[in-house]
Amino acid sequence: MRQALSAVTMVAALALAVGACGGGDSTSSAAPTGSAPADPSQISGEITWWDTVRPDSEGPTFQKLIKEFEAKYPKIKIKYVNVPSDQAQNQFQTAAQAGTGAPDVIRSEVAWTSQFAELGYLQPLDGTRAVDDEADYLPGPLSSTKYNGKTWAVPQVTDTLALLYNKRLLKEAGHDKPPATVPELKQAALDVKSKTGANGLALNVDGYFLLPFIYGEGGDLLDVRNKQVVVNSPQNVKAMATLQDLITSGAAAKPALQDSYANAMTALKDGKTAMIYNGPWSLSEVYQGKEFADKENLGIAPVPAGSAKAGAPTGGWNLAIYAGSKNIEASYEFLRFMSSSSSLATVSAELGLLPARTSSFEDPRVKANTDVSIFKPIMETAVPRPWIPEGGQLFQPLLESYQELVGGATPEETLTKAEEKFQTIMKAWS
Repeated sequence: MRQALSAVTMVAALALAVGACGGGDSTSSAAPTGSAPADPSQISGEITWWDTVRPDSEGPTFQKLIKEFEAKYPKIKIKYVNVPSDQAQNQFQTAAQAGTGAPDVIRSEVAWTSQFAELGYLQPLDGTRAVDDEADYLPGPLSSTKYNGKTWAVPQVTDTLALLYNKRLLKEAGHDKPPATVPELKQAALDVKSKTGANGLALNVDGYFLLPFIYGEGGDLLDVRNKQVVVNSPQNVKAMATLQDLITSGAAAKPALQDSYANAMTALKDGKTAMIYNGPWSLSEVYQGKEFADKENLGIAPVPAGSAKAGAPTGGWNLAIYAGSKNIEASYEFLRFMSSSSSLATVSAELGLLPARTSSFEDPRVKANTDVSIFKPIMETAVPRPWIPEGGQLFQPLLESYQELVGGATPEETLTKAEEKFQTIMKAWS
């Protein structure tokens, strides 16, 4: 999904660098005591925040929250930088390793947080004002912020994958309900293609989007308890074969190896495909499409089950502070504000994203968002992922396997190569 650097030996070099360099210009460099200031509104500084949301469909909501924060903290200014989500991990690592150019705050994918913490790039948050009422956070998102007994981030949003579908196209193809299993998915997609002229299914060639097929067959990537790589398993071979069959049969249009996410989204919005797999983050963009000017035409259902189960993965994003920041106190306040129940409710109500706090779901604005209420039970059954430092690095070889499969390689060939790359990443287990 996103390529990551694997050199854990960078920690020593970083320890020297962070003492000399930090993110953003500062008008105040208070020590990171974590104690409550007498008047938090008097804290000053300029925070550089690397955000990873889609600037057109999601950005305005976060910009609005920034204005609210700056009104509450008039001496703190936010320098907002939007970094594409598929580039942020490498860019942050490069800047943190160099000791220059890293932001004060980063929106970190859940799989990156433990890795950044292991490398020494993040400021620990235990006992600081950034961490507010942990009991209110959902257990899954909260667990992704912990590593080696410490807290390194605060949860922002949680997510999973679902089947998004065009109700009109499915109905024209003779289907009043969304497919509940992969065989039903294949048949519904073929019916759409033969009866409407639209494609039945558009796929996104990405490691994260491969997980529903793997989990659906009872497979996994790692056996963390026994410290084993299990990506090349019979279950995963079956999952890859199933995916390949969807393409070769014509149920799914053969995806491009590049820009497949954007292509799938455009096809759904324009009515050129009936179904895609995607998450709550995509809804604000989907509703911009001509097919969904009437929002009632969009259906949301659990991902179709494989032979073992319906296996959607757990995802999400956290907010973390760079260890070399010279604006630590101001950053604590920013994390506290952005992860508050009210702020998360604003994001959820306006964008359909799933809040990481229990109390946010009780906000009347969130209760009024039907997309959130549909996704919430899907999220509750999502398959957890291991929060280990190497977790974020596994998606690049998984992506390469998916690309090779689309290119015509056999499932066995793709997974043999993936296993070799996984073993290199997980060499600490050998």
